[in-house]
Amino acid sequence: MRHARRRLVRRVTRLAAVGGLLLGGTMVTRAVASEPPDGSTGPRTYAAPAAGTGSDLVSRLGSSRTAGTWIGSDGKPVVAVTDEAAAAEVRQAGAEAKIVDHSMDELKSATSTLRSAPRVAGTAWVMDYRSNEVVVRGDSTVSATDWSRMTKLADGMGGFVRMERTEGTFTTRLNGALPLLSTAGRCSAGFNVTDGQRDFILTAGHCGPDGSVWFADNRGTQQIGRTVKQNFPGADFSLVEYASGNAGAGAEVVSIGDGKGVRITGLADPAVGQRVFRSGSTSGLRDGEVTAVNATVNYPEGTVTGLIETNVCAEPGDSGGPMFSEGIALGVTSGGSGDCNAGGTTFFQPVTKALDSLGMKLIVAAPNGSGQQNGSPAPTPSASATQSAIAPGAASPGSSTPIIDTDASTLLARLTDPKNVGPGLLVIAGSMVALVAARFIRAEQDRKAYRRHYSATWG
Repeated sequence: MRHARRRLVRRVTRLAAVGGLLLGGTMVTRAVASEPPDGSTGPRTYAAPAAGTGSDLVSRLGSSRTAGTWIGSDGKPVVAVTDEAAAAEVRQAGAEAKIVDHSMDELKSATSTLRSAPRVAGTAWVMDYRSNEVVVRGDSTVSATDWSRMTKLADGMGGFVRMERTEGTFTTRLNGALPLLSTAGRCSAGFNVTDGQRDFILTAGHCGPDGSVWFADNRGTQQIGRTVKQNFPGADFSLVEYASGNAGAGAEVVSIGDGKGVRITGLADPAVGQRVFRSGSTSGLRDGEVTAVNATVNYPEGTVTGLIETNVCAEPGDSGGPMFSEGIALGVTSGGSGDCNAGGTTFFQPVTKALDSLGMKLIVAAPNGSGQQNGSPAPTPSASATQSAIAPGAASPGSSTPIIDTDASTLLARLTDPKNVGPGLLVIAGSMVALVAARFIRAEQDRKAYRRHYSATWG
């Protein structure tokens, strides 16, 4: 009876192992067949800035006849104009016109006056296109005396400067998509860029000075690269050169958490009213709306101008992380006030201005699977997907894709992901172990049986 049970166990084990080999082979075959092509094998594609209908009209009509543009609730561009003739041109171009009292020249004159006044840390100002006003904000660190002085200055500029107090403090978000760690603190990787020969990470300038060394782990064993160019204050961007000189596979993807990413297909300047998304290693993927552009913020470390203002939340550690919409790169996280529990204001360094200053190109996904040839830029991507054709509430981050990473924990996650070859390989390995074990047990039992028979014969 005992021998019969052993034979039955061995047979079941062998059948299960053979079945496992067949199942594992099928899983690997299907996963390989559905695996997307490796982006590292194709030619690099670079992005050129996109243009939008509203911004084109503002440029054509001039700053004396316009006062900014934004996206309406229906996704249609709205252009603020100062006369009926300009309004007619806007309507003829297919956009909506709004006649206002103050031109862009007047709004810029007001911000120039604010800029020339004694600097007060904890203040910020923007041109609010929709209300046709300049809005000055002061955080909780601004004293009553300084606020009173700025209020008197605003009153002297006319009735289109509005003063607002805000909760919290305007600070940089040092301490993000994937984390960058150094002795200077913790930040986030923004976008991958290149000069055609070497690859870099575009991140926030306040993250660290030239020479800062960045790691992927807090033990300092996995070096990512070194800061080779910093611009802060004034602007807020920096370049981290990869230690290997190459960003590797998946360079066109930004992380949004849980092993997922978004493919970046182009870059543009955002429009007021546009829905945007921000990713950071502290608070993950968050979304909100662009509330103003060309914002000035007086951080404790210094003044930064030309920023994008949003109502997207952010927290320490999110600095340098990417802002995007529909796969279009827009900015990197600079700073702000509040957090992701109470909400707040977050400012971003525009990607277009940073790349222009640095002479770099953004690495993007090839359109329709084809890359650029002979090192020439890809065709200019259309901005309609983010600036004129999609209603603000309908926008999405962009095309989702898995994150390629060689980190041990990420590798384990990929091995257990049923969409990858890992589970099939694990099934095959387990089946092989079962076959070997069954064979070993059978051989050991036969050996013992032979010894018993041999001992009995000679006994």
